[in-house]
Amino acid sequence: MRVEAYFSPMSWFPLIQSQAPWLAAVGTVFLVACAAKAAPPPPPRSYVVVARFPHDTAAYTQGLLLESGGVLLESTGRYGSSELRSVALKTGVADKVVPLPAERFGEGLARFENRLYQLTWQSQLAYVYDRATFALVDSIAYPGEGWGLTTDGQSLIMSDGSDTLRFVDPRTFAVRRRLPVRFTTGTPVGKLNELEYVGGEVFANVYQSDWILRIDAETGVVREVLDLAELLPAYNAAATSENVLNGIAYDSATGHLLVTGKRWPELFELKLDRPPGAGRP
Repeated sequence: MRVEAYFSPMSWFPLIQSQAPWLAAVGTVFLVACAAKAAPPPPPRSYVVVARFPHDTAAYTQGLLLESGGVLLESTGRYGSSELRSVALKTGVADKVVPLPAERFGEGLARFENRLYQLTWQSQLAYVYDRATFALVDSIAYPGEGWGLTTDGQSLIMSDGSDTLRFVDPRTFAVRRRLPVRFTTGTPVGKLNELEYVGGEVFANVYQSDWILRIDAETGVVREVLDLAELLPAYNAAATSENVLNGIAYDSATGHLLVTGKRWPELFELKLDRPPGAGRP
């Protein structure tokens, strides 16, 4: 006979139940209370999916914006298939497409005043378009790689795959300031990719991860990490290294985020527990 059986609470339970029902009831309450106390608390929910929309699986999403009237502006990548696109949110169908030269790899996208700015990966060149017509009106050189792009209304904010964001002059791309991004522990966060600025914080995809970071735009401290691994399990970082989460747009009418990924079949509308621009948690 195993010695442990003598000391197992449940091994004595049938005898207690038959001889002293009231004591068995007390024991049951005690055991349930202990189990409840030992169980880990459920993880806090930081978002709720409120809607899903179709997304073009040929679109290697690099930048995403939402315009009025349910129009998405999307920058796509890959050599030979990079584009600037105007897309109907509800259908996922592009009604206007501007292809980039075959030797250019499209990256981040931002709207500043009446212009659209589209980065390229390693060509060190940004394309500038008229917002209304999509006509190319300028190109601006910059050093290093181009990854994500957004704006705070004064500067363009760009990432280059490192742990530092650059705030640049929209007309010249001269650097106004650099913002190192760190967790609260002081650990640097690399591979910063697609960006979206909302009310004093920068939302940033981390390349080849399921994360969107909420970064304090003044200090560079990561205030929250949104883990979106459950959105599309077949496309999360454990399942793919290429067709990963990338693309963040803000809907000012609802306060929700729109997110998707490279060649994802769906785009998701998320309501965050703490709305974008709500300040520190």
